[in-house]
Amino acid sequence: MRKITVLAMLTLDGVMQGPGAPEEDPSNGFEFGGWVAPYDEEEYDSAVTKELEASVDYLLGRKTFEIWENYWPGHAEFWPQINEGVKYVLSETRRESNWNNTVFLKSITDIKALKHTEGKDIQVWGSTQLIQLLLAHDLVDELRLKIHPLTLGKGKKLFEGGEIPAAFLLKACTSTPKGVILANYLRAGKVETGTVGT
Repeated sequence: MRKITVLAMLTLDGVMQGPGAPEEDPSNGFEFGGWVAPYDEEEYDSAVTKELEASVDYLLGRKTFEIWENYWPGHAEFWPQINEGVKYVLSETRRESNWNNTVFLKSITDIKALKHTEGKDIQVWGSTQLIQLLLAHDLVDELRLKIHPLTLGKGKKLFEGGEIPAAFLLKACTSTPKGVILANYLRAGKVETGTVGT
């Protein structure tokens, strides 16, 4: 079985839209594209570089894929693995791409079947709607979150409702000098409840 890891840059209020650049994803009038840039520093870059260098495959939503297929094939020197790894894309409309190593999936059933195959672990970058679908079907094994010290008030969010109740175990946590919390959580069974103080 293949492990699915969600990697997300998000704000304190959970927004993960357009972190990299103003033109990345201005949909729905989003004005704050590129909000990650002020937090760029050595510790942050080191953590991201390790993730970029991992020998993995990728699971992407169609919108994220269409942003990436116009950019990453021409920037292989920065992220060689994104061109080398298999890119599985969930889409009801796309069936082909000129970007090498691209496979299109039609449904959550296809993703479940993929997870139960042998092969490299799978990373999910961006793709908010896809992440929410995966959370709703309990298909996320790990969350790697980069929580930035700001709020934006609007934008696509990591959690929008619909995810199942689930517990996670903190695997690793550190912070950068500029206040970004780097936290890795492993899926850890059901939610437990009780009474505080007993």
